[in-house]
Amino acid sequence: MTERTRECGPPTAVRAAEECKRTFVNRLGPGLITGAADDDPSGIATYSQVGAQFGFAMLWTMLFTFPLMAAIQEICARLGRITGVGIAANLKKCYPRPVVYGVILVLSIANIFNLGADISAMAAASQLLFGGIASLYALLFGVLSLTLQIFFPYRRYVGYLRFLTWSLFAYVGTAFVVHVPWQTVLRSTLIPSISFEATYLMALVGVLGTTISPYLFFWQTSQEAEEVRIDKKEAPLKKKPSRALMHFRRIALDTRIGMAFSNLIAFFIILTTAATLHTSGNSGPIQSSADAAMALRPLAGNLAFSLFAMGIVGTGMLAVPVLAGSTAYAVSEAFRWQASLEHKPHEASKFYLVLSGATIMGLLLNFLGIDPLRSLFLSAVVNGVVAAPLMIMIMLMSEREKIVRQFRLPLYLRIGGWTAAAIMLLASLFFLVSAVLRP
Repeated sequence: MTERTRECGPPTAVRAAEECKRTFVNRLGPGLITGAADDDPSGIATYSQVGAQFGFAMLWTMLFTFPLMAAIQEICARLGRITGVGIAANLKKCYPRPVVYGVILVLSIANIFNLGADISAMAAASQLLFGGIASLYALLFGVLSLTLQIFFPYRRYVGYLRFLTWSLFAYVGTAFVVHVPWQTVLRSTLIPSISFEATYLMALVGVLGTTISPYLFFWQTSQEAEEVRIDKKEAPLKKKPSRALMHFRRIALDTRIGMAFSNLIAFFIILTTAATLHTSGNSGPIQSSADAAMALRPLAGNLAFSLFAMGIVGTGMLAVPVLAGSTAYAVSEAFRWQASLEHKPHEASKFYLVLSGATIMGLLLNFLGIDPLRSLFLSAVVNGVVAAPLMIMIMLMSEREKIVRQFRLPLYLRIGGWTAAAIMLLASLFFLVSAVLRP
């Protein structure tokens, strides 16, 4: 019997027809969407700053961070599929309530600031493209995103999110309409360039924090659990262990492709801004993704500018629901409320109330005169506080028989997960010390 037959069953079975003949794209879901959402407008701003300030010197970080983020996201996805619930629900089984509620509170605060910054960037990019008033665009994007999340069933909504991932290829296209010294790019990608200057180290910490973010952990775990809930043929793997091999392979493929996609896009954002802004000597001030798009216009032409700006809008429409959704899942699971995007609002009213509240509060930040750059900084600080401890708790949970039964982590995920947690802990400590000492 072949490996494929063992995984999917006899080739003449209905199960084989339903599961094994799915297209490659349809097998991708939570991992692909999570990876794409990682390149949100706030992340674009960080990568643009890095490219403008340091040129090609930090391209190597995209290779370096890939196995780290792929490992921790795969661990989170496995946790959701094994248990059938999200991170918050699992945390409550293992840790004191004050600890769990503290993590959820910090995550929610960071997500709201991030939501505000992303909506602001989308509005600014639209204003650059079409003219008009930025505040009206911000209101439009906030209302549109909220409407889609509330009134579209989960299955249709996931298809919409998957479609939006294509918008990120705008950054790949941008790189091919500017002059790029590809030999230098290859060398900078394969050979790390390390500097111990404070500005370089701060930028490195920013890249790590942008690439490996807590809201991504919650989102992917909850989406795997959501898939279990809405498919009547499925059940948590701890109750239906015979399907573990198939799902673990799918999760590994989905997650690795999603994280590779995420880092590929980030790579091209750094590359484009390095080849234009840094090469021309225009290394600042790049305080937002819209600033980066505007700075590209005189250097790379209208096509590069338009592609870059449209990518901001597309990835923002992808990231806003992920940020709001991860908040709603975390809060609802912590208080044992019904939590599902598949349910209608009256069936999970508290879940949708949290989702709406997070989106509205993020939107309101744009009307309260709060500087988007300040929002990004506060979000980074808060994420820096919670990321490493949360990763450590996830790693410990993933080894507890009470949580995962017989499905403990394989060696490669234990090594990758703990390495990622250790690096994020060091990065977070450095970031917090630097923030305290910052004049």
